[in-house]
Amino acid sequence: MLAELDRAIASTQAHLLSLRNEQGHWEGELSSSALSTATAVVALKLVDAVKHAAFIEKGAAWLRQHQNTDGGWGDTTISKSNLSTTLLCWSALHLVGMSSPAAEAWIIARTGSLAPEAIAKAVIARYGKDKTFSVPILMLCSLCGTLGEKPWRNVIALPFELAALPRTWFGAVGLPVVSYALPALIAIGHIRFQKAPPAWWNPLRWLRALAWKRVRPMLQTLQPSSGGYLEATPLTSFVTMALAGAGDLDHPCLPLAVEFLRRSMRADGAWPIDTNLATWGTTLSVRACSSGFSPSDENGLKPELRTWLLAQQYRDVHPFTNAAPGGWAWTDLPGGVPDADDTSSALIALHQLTAPEFRHSSFDIRHSAQAAIRWLLDLQNRDGGIPTFCRGWGALPFDRSTPEITAHALLAWWTWKVELPEELQTRIETATGRALAYLKKNQAADGSWLPLWFGNEHTPDEMNPVYGIAQVLNHLGGHADLSARAAALIQTGLRYLRAAQKPDGSFGGDPSSPASIEETAVALHALALSDPSPSALRPSLDWLLKATREGTHFPSAPIGLYFARLWYHERLYPVIWTLQALKSARQGLSESE
Repeated sequence: MLAELDRAIASTQAHLLSLRNEQGHWEGELSSSALSTATAVVALKLVDAVKHAAFIEKGAAWLRQHQNTDGGWGDTTISKSNLSTTLLCWSALHLVGMSSPAAEAWIIARTGSLAPEAIAKAVIARYGKDKTFSVPILMLCSLCGTLGEKPWRNVIALPFELAALPRTWFGAVGLPVVSYALPALIAIGHIRFQKAPPAWWNPLRWLRALAWKRVRPMLQTLQPSSGGYLEATPLTSFVTMALAGAGDLDHPCLPLAVEFLRRSMRADGAWPIDTNLATWGTTLSVRACSSGFSPSDENGLKPELRTWLLAQQYRDVHPFTNAAPGGWAWTDLPGGVPDADDTSSALIALHQLTAPEFRHSSFDIRHSAQAAIRWLLDLQNRDGGIPTFCRGWGALPFDRSTPEITAHALLAWWTWKVELPEELQTRIETATGRALAYLKKNQAADGSWLPLWFGNEHTPDEMNPVYGIAQVLNHLGGHADLSARAAALIQTGLRYLRAAQKPDGSFGGDPSSPASIEETAVALHALALSDPSPSALRPSLDWLLKATREGTHFPSAPIGLYFARLWYHERLYPVIWTLQALKSARQGLSESE
């Protein structure tokens, strides 16, 4: 068994290393997205249908080719149909003169009719009080002519004037969109105001008219040099179509935004949900490979990756979220925003890429690590948890504390703790107590934690308790001293994980959902860290070896959640997590002999 396992580990690691780009780091590949493709087609059509005709025609053709057999569209080509993406694709095709009776039938079956009120009610119900995605969807439908003769009455007004307030006020005023969606708040709020302004006697009419002059330039201030807001096609498309639909075609942000959309189209006519997750994929890959670098890699790859990783750390206040220096974003492109998950992963990878003596002697390494540790400590919310982007902006889901990111920050703190100044060690002790209390309070009665950035479209609520609990256990179990502090939480979590395991040893998002390589791998790694007995490891290990053909086959599943529940898959995820799981299982089995 161990010989077979060693061969699979070698094959998996060789495959992962082969996926590096020419610069030596990992860029990965996000799945093509029907949702992104639809929004890009609409944006380019509204800006200049003639100039961008080739892009529009190719994108529309891709949408027709990748319509599901039931008439709808999913976020990826292997996703089941959902209302949001189907509405966007149906509307985009309508705009370019292509009808889709099958899509109309699918929508009617979910909403009751194609009446604007029915569509709006269904979209708003899906997202609740978070307007980050429901309002853009209804705006696009309005612009495409699929929301009736008086469409704008069904598009909720966004208070774009709030963007003029100081950023420090945003947590208190309760924005109706999440922190990263300021460009959408501004652009969509403006077109809604223009198309359906308040009555002449309503003070908001005059306030918003005056505020637009001050807020309008912010769209250019917030735009990165790449042109793509957050490097994301949907957000960039929504801003572009809102300005074009409002007749603001001379806005200075439009040329760069349009160029970003043109540049982002793939050869087959599709657009991905984001350009890349290079920093995230690289740090996870480094951590998975950390115990297996060859001597040549030790002398070449590690310094090269360390230099690249240090260059991705933010050294200035970020103009988008007002984040302090010290964090990392998910991408190496200029549209990224520093966040807690990537900063934690970068800290752990940096530690593994740097020899102990160099960590002590290098001012750059010490300065970088200490700045990032402070950044994470300062991000901790009053509830003890860690949010994704901004402390205190907790009114909406993607700005709240979340268990798996909290546990990740704990591992980052403890990975560096003994090498930090006494002042930071003291802060970590205090923050650890608060973070563990948060995790205890937010652990469900069955022992699970619900993650924020990963889900499963096959579970009843589209949540992924298996991924959530596995990653919390992986982070808490990744450092001996931290693991001892969190022993009770780990044991409670293990009970759920064991109960969620399928008879063949695999895992899905919950006990009843289909198995995937990604979920089985992260769960196996958790078992190997917390319960490394052969009886606990062998069923999942046997399934994973068979599913990956002993480390040579890695089909990906759409378990990733982008903003506002947009599904994606990434080709690196099954490879990284399989390698991590195989190595930890190998160690557990060796120790049991």
